[in-house]
Amino acid sequence: MSKVSVALFTRDLRVHDNPVLVEAAHRGEVVPLFVVDDAAPITYLRPNRAEFLADCLQDLDGRLRERDGRLVIRRGAAVDEVSDVAREVGADQVHVAVDVSGYAQARHEALAEALRAEGRQLVAHRSSVNAVSPGEVTPADKDHFAVFTPYYRKWAQHPLRRPLAAPRSLSVPPVSSEPLPRAADLCGGHRSPQLPRGGETAGRERLAAWKRRVDGYAEHNDSLSGDGTSRLSPYLHFGCLSPVEVIHRLGHRSPGSDAFLRQLAWRDFHHQVLAARPDAARRDYRDRDDRWRDDPDALEAWRRGRTGFPVVDAGMRQLAAEGWMHNRARLIVGSFLTKTLYLDWRHGARHFMDLLVDYDLANNQMNWQWIAGTGTDTRPHRVLNPLIQGKRFDPTGDYVRRYVPELAGVEGPAVHEPWKLEVAVRERLDYPARIVDLDEGLRRFRAARGRD
Repeated sequence: MSKVSVALFTRDLRVHDNPVLVEAAHRGEVVPLFVVDDAAPITYLRPNRAEFLADCLQDLDGRLRERDGRLVIRRGAAVDEVSDVAREVGADQVHVAVDVSGYAQARHEALAEALRAEGRQLVAHRSSVNAVSPGEVTPADKDHFAVFTPYYRKWAQHPLRRPLAAPRSLSVPPVSSEPLPRAADLCGGHRSPQLPRGGETAGRERLAAWKRRVDGYAEHNDSLSGDGTSRLSPYLHFGCLSPVEVIHRLGHRSPGSDAFLRQLAWRDFHHQVLAARPDAARRDYRDRDDRWRDDPDALEAWRRGRTGFPVVDAGMRQLAAEGWMHNRARLIVGSFLTKTLYLDWRHGARHFMDLLVDYDLANNQMNWQWIAGTGTDTRPHRVLNPLIQGKRFDPTGDYVRRYVPELAGVEGPAVHEPWKLEVAVRERLDYPARIVDLDEGLRRFRAARGRD
């Protein structure tokens, strides 16, 4: 006798290689369900991600309809809405992907308890949000790895399941649904003007294009002007792409693909850290006794890309325009905020949370802690000099000129040091003076960390 299941979509908005959908559909009738969770922390959704998420849901509904299914939308507290749907259709199981945030873990426990009270079962699927789920790779004496290199050794040796084919057809029982939400229904506010298109279709197109370019990743991934990165991160965050399928499709075929897969390992590494230490989303993973400065003017200049340091300002303006920032630029602007200005990493994490399309709680918070020296970096006092970084990774200055129009007329590497231009030229640029002396900032940071 055919059984009825609910496939609860969370951060796995795809039909290809989706263990939740495949297993639920294999049992019989299935309700593909997405809940616009009003109980979730409001910080989890911002205008840029609302735009991307609306695209994702529209695309997912289309792909389900190609298989005689459809996406069912409910809005409210996730536990209540999922329980109501399961009750309406007589489902004995609800399938969901394992996730890592404190909120996701609490939601999972509450949903399991609510379903169990009604004689239903919550079935959790690993290796869906992550390639290697938290807890699958651990050191001998702890619940998680605190250093990446030994984690990566075990991660690289861990066997991966084979990617799952998308269901050919679906049978959805009668059940009511709210309309697919528009971006404005999810979150109001200003959106960056150059956002990528969301959804599995766009993600798979980008993955196919990236497969043709990945061999050059090791050589070009730090080039700011060349932008030799995949830009797959939003699609991985929302689950439009499966990390397991990405690894199988790219393979260990070249130094470039190996270097890229190492970045996927970093993603899983940060997820297993946060799963074990949910408080690291807001508290220092390793306390350095920092007494962060309070300088609202400097913080606002950093947010607006008006620090007077061109490569820093270019990164911040790229973020405002695209809802995304080059990975090397993220390191540069993060080091500048926390170690040159000596401002709390949480200010930076919050600003990134507000704007990033690919915002992921684990990766955002743990990367910010890494660059601030409060996280898992084995060299916590390293400082990235923005002048050296700009000249090394944007030697022609094209990245700066692309995002800082005031400096578009300054040719070559001179764009990284506009304060050295002739006075008459500087006055015509309408570009701000430097808000900090680099040597002074370095001395202050070293004194604060007891490194003098």
